[in-house]
Amino acid sequence: MECPKRGPKRRAVEHAQTNARDALGRRLAERSTQATLLDGVARVFGLPAAPRRIEIYDTSHIQGAFPVGAMVVAGPEGFQRNAYRRFHIRDPEAAGDDYAMLRETFTRRFHRSSAAGRDSGPDSAQWPDLVLIDGGLGQLNAVKDELAMLQITDIPLVAIAKGPDRNAGRERFFRPGQPPLTLEPNDPVLHFLQRLRDEAHRTAIDSHRARRMKAMSHSRIDGIPGIGPARRKALLHHFGSAAAVASAGLKDLEATPGISEAIARKLYEHFHG
Repeated sequence: MECPKRGPKRRAVEHAQTNARDALGRRLAERSTQATLLDGVARVFGLPAAPRRIEIYDTSHIQGAFPVGAMVVAGPEGFQRNAYRRFHIRDPEAAGDDYAMLRETFTRRFHRSSAAGRDSGPDSAQWPDLVLIDGGLGQLNAVKDELAMLQITDIPLVAIAKGPDRNAGRERFFRPGQPPLTLEPNDPVLHFLQRLRDEAHRTAIDSHRARRMKAMSHSRIDGIPGIGPARRKALLHHFGSAAAVASAGLKDLEATPGISEAIARKLYEHFHG
């Protein structure tokens, strides 16, 4: 039977393939200890020892809006969620530019460290043994150049890019000055690296979504005269969202704890004219 080329049937097949791949990855990973997987990472990328701290980076935005960078951390104990960091991209010219967003993320992560002085810096105990970047050769070069400007040239860098047609299982790994590397589809190390990449991707998307939702929650009532942080908090707590505040009737607004009749009327007139 021929595989469907487009439409809902193709998406259903891709979904089934993803589920099957994830199930296979879980089974393979369960058979391998974390130490064995880290030994495999060292072997694949030619590291001198199994990495104790891997930092994985990704960025997220929608047409340049609410851009974020994300760093997740993994090691012998698995994911170290208390070490994750999220970066709201500050440079308006970087928004929507994946390379510029990565450069800002790495500058802010490493700006207090250098090849000469990192041993005494605030991140000295948290120096990565390997940096994994979600992307291809362009992302790798952007990060390498940014770190070079910070005089950091000895962190092993690897970019993980999906294969043709963004086909998971055919990832290519890019390293500075070396040809692209591929792993066998059933290699447990590949599935481990996919899990690392997917966790960074999920964290970046969640951070972007949280930033966007926060802006949406506050934008409709921010700037209304007489509505400061305390009243805004009371309104959002009472109604659940800024949209519900905007559609509320006068009596409902007056019934909100902490909102006087005068403020309630001002709100109602603001949204209803």
